[in-house]
Amino acid sequence: MSGVIVTGPPKADVKDVDALAGFGVATVSEAMGRTGLLGPDIRPVQQGVRVAGTAVTVLSWPGDNLMIHAAVEQCGEGDILVVTTTSPSTDGMFGELFATALQRRGVRGVVTNAGIRDTQELRDMGFAAWARAVSSQGTVKATGGSVNVPIAIDGQVVRPGDVILADDDGVVVVPRERARATVEASEAREAKEAGTRAAFLDGELGLDRYGLRETLVRLGVEYRSYEEYTGEGAGS
Repeated sequence: MSGVIVTGPPKADVKDVDALAGFGVATVSEAMGRTGLLGPDIRPVQQGVRVAGTAVTVLSWPGDNLMIHAAVEQCGEGDILVVTTTSPSTDGMFGELFATALQRRGVRGVVTNAGIRDTQELRDMGFAAWARAVSSQGTVKATGGSVNVPIAIDGQVVRPGDVILADDDGVVVVPRERARATVEASEAREAKEAGTRAAFLDGELGLDRYGLRETLVRLGVEYRSYEEYTGEGAGS
């Protein structure tokens, strides 16, 4: 497998990246029309952490982390490393030594569609990580691949320089040219949800706030008392 290492790709504006870090993954995905999620199988190795950064992408051979070594050189302040393989793999391709090198360069975290290891060490050093699997299985450094090319994870395309936002709920990618618009849409969504939250605290029901009673009628959903539903008399 031959490959390419692309240097100096365009990136989303750091102001927009940092602004997106103020929102949850669910909010941002909803603000983009329920798109951008990398799938439910990629899970954090820590809890209570949210990071946003610009993607440095890696396409590797399964069980081979050579191209992660190559990608470290392309990483800088505010980036997030995003790794996938040419076919499914759960081998532990990333661990504490990689995190040490990346943390030194100002990288904010890693997202991988493969396996990760040294999870306790990653938590201890405060390096955020999301992975499809946790595995102690080691890898080799023998096969070419690519860095900073478009990759796909669960059918979602991630390009170098796109915004990656990750938290306890998962990972979402925001195309770099949509970053500012997504910040604005996320702000609007949060404002709307704040109004809904206040209404729910005041006792209003979602059925009424969202006009869902009419939807139930349209779908033929009926209200029946227990006695009507079961056919049992009130005194039985």
